[in-house]
Amino acid sequence: MQLVCIFVLTSALAAQPPAVYTEVTVSATRITGTPEQLERVPGSVELLDQETLTRARVLTVEEALRKVTGVHARSEEGMGLRPNIGIRGLSPTRSSRVLLLEDGAPLSYAPYGDNASYYHPPIDRFDNVEILKGSGQILHGPMTTGGVINYVTPAPPQQRGGWLGLTGGNRGYLNGHLQYGGTWRKTGLLVDALRKEGDLARENTATGLNDVNVKSLSPIGGRQTLSLKANYYTEESNLTYSGLREDEYAANPRGNPFRNDFFYAERFGASAIHTLLIDPGTVASAQFYSARFVRDWWRQSSNSAQRPNDPRCGGMANLHLTCGNEGRLRRYDTWGVAPKLRLTRPGPGVRHEIDLGFRYHAEDQNRVQENGAFPTARAGVRVEDNRREASALSGYVQDRLHFGRLVVTPGLRIERVRYRRANWLNNARGSTTLLQPIPGVSLAVHPKPGVTVFAGIHRGFAPPRVEDVISNATGASIELDAELSWNAEAGIRWRAPGAVAFEATWFRLDFSNQIIPASVAGGLGATLTNAGRTLSQGAEISARYDWRNAFGSGHSFYLREAWTWLPTARFEGRRFSTLPGFTQTPITGNRLPYAPGHLANLQMGYSHRRGINASAEGVYTGLQFGDDMNLRTTSPDGQRGPIPGNMLWNAAVNYPVESWRAEFFVTAKNLFDRTVIADRSRGLLPGIPRLIQAGVRFRL
Repeated sequence: MQLVCIFVLTSALAAQPPAVYTEVTVSATRITGTPEQLERVPGSVELLDQETLTRARVLTVEEALRKVTGVHARSEEGMGLRPNIGIRGLSPTRSSRVLLLEDGAPLSYAPYGDNASYYHPPIDRFDNVEILKGSGQILHGPMTTGGVINYVTPAPPQQRGGWLGLTGGNRGYLNGHLQYGGTWRKTGLLVDALRKEGDLARENTATGLNDVNVKSLSPIGGRQTLSLKANYYTEESNLTYSGLREDEYAANPRGNPFRNDFFYAERFGASAIHTLLIDPGTVASAQFYSARFVRDWWRQSSNSAQRPNDPRCGGMANLHLTCGNEGRLRRYDTWGVAPKLRLTRPGPGVRHEIDLGFRYHAEDQNRVQENGAFPTARAGVRVEDNRREASALSGYVQDRLHFGRLVVTPGLRIERVRYRRANWLNNARGSTTLLQPIPGVSLAVHPKPGVTVFAGIHRGFAPPRVEDVISNATGASIELDAELSWNAEAGIRWRAPGAVAFEATWFRLDFSNQIIPASVAGGLGATLTNAGRTLSQGAEISARYDWRNAFGSGHSFYLREAWTWLPTARFEGRRFSTLPGFTQTPITGNRLPYAPGHLANLQMGYSHRRGINASAEGVYTGLQFGDDMNLRTTSPDGQRGPIPGNMLWNAAVNYPVESWRAEFFVTAKNLFDRTVIADRSRGLLPGIPRLIQAGVRFRL
């Protein structure tokens, strides 16, 4: 096993004002600043804080992100192991068009060469989640098409202490979570250890995972600190890849014939940030990050139209007898370094806040496929042996110009990506290079305290995968362009002290080239092409109202609302479907797959001064289509057709007992046990069943 450490150097300020120290320290791991600084962000931004996540006893990252406007978070297996996240009409499949960060460092194992997410850390260990949309995301890259999601881990505490949480529930759910930290000889230390297991959303599926995170923070002189963070994750899941056919779903929506499919994963992660407070107006930092992710997935089917994968099998009747399987064996190594500088400079009539920096990023994919001769084989004939590499050099500069109440923020990012691929079975090799400027500009006006009116436009960019730009057979370059768009938004944000918050945003994503297969299921019309123009536009509205100490009785209530309206998500230009049987069928004006017209979330909560609190949440997902033809009837394989809209309800109750230094809780997900279709990508997948859980958290 490889030991991986995360080094985070943030400024310490024994000799600096606390406000300066806070801002400098937070800048190392956050992308929007402190919650109090959200007002100054010149674009759409939302924060899921610790109170929101804890009160709702959030089970998965999808559940958390459904509380946010503009985000379509689709379930796949029921435990948040591989979330599918889309923003503002972009396909959520494998979260491939979203930039995922952890403490400001890339979370995906191959953000340039293959951004598909087959790993996601458990939501349990994060302190809060930042979601940034609009032109501000060009500081982060490479994905700038939809938005940036940054998961923030808790900082080491000043005082020694922590908590132990134990949770159990139906479907074999068990969760043990320990967090403990404190300060020893000026060094802050935090240990977070988690074990989670349980059955998933379908029969013959289950998971068990371990996640350990260690983080420290030590002062170095009066202007720096050193923080070390190490993460280790393992997963063993009885989990298939294929969805159900229509007849199978009708007979048993939670059925799964592939009981021998298993997924094994191990990950080590590393990140480093050195931040130096040069003076109150100059902060320099350098970030280093590294990760190794190893994944073996032994499975008998890739989708509902190719089942089983083994052509010698002779059909499903022999599935558990003589059918072989396929081992998709992967190893990803990723590392990068990113120095940056923030300057704050006053001037005549204008104040500058300048962010500039660059990043070198490298990733190496080793991809092997071995075909086993029987259902439970763990070795076989090697039919794929590929090495795929991507290295990128990017730089950016952004200047926030303050003209009194008006703030103008122009910025530019440049990405240069080099791809390399080697097929060791036929010795075919090749390489190619991509260069892309990504400009953006935003305006913000603060007419009164707590009110921000903003607008912005920026270039959306998503690099193609290595496998899509270099031929596996010959090593020749394939003319597949990057995805490019012009993204615009305008809105207003109002945050009154304590009680009320409101934000409304209009957005438009105008793609000159969006790469969308007719069906995202492997082996069925999945050839990627330069798909041409698409247009997505709509509006987001979020609101919050807190009624504290109502009637002076100690009773408090709150309401949260998040609504996304996407009336336009269509193919444009002269467009034709490539689905089998629909060759040269025009789809111009059809709706994009997996782009529901409405997403809504309503949260209602109550708390008493003695500490007891309860909440209920309604989550609505509108009608969407699983194919570019927008078929209203379903195909026998389950991959094409509509996905009806649905409304699910969650609830939670928390009760603290101070004499025991404990808090007890009960939670229900999908309270009314509705069976809904979550996905058709590889066949029909059901959403989560009703999950009832109870637990306790003891303070240590």
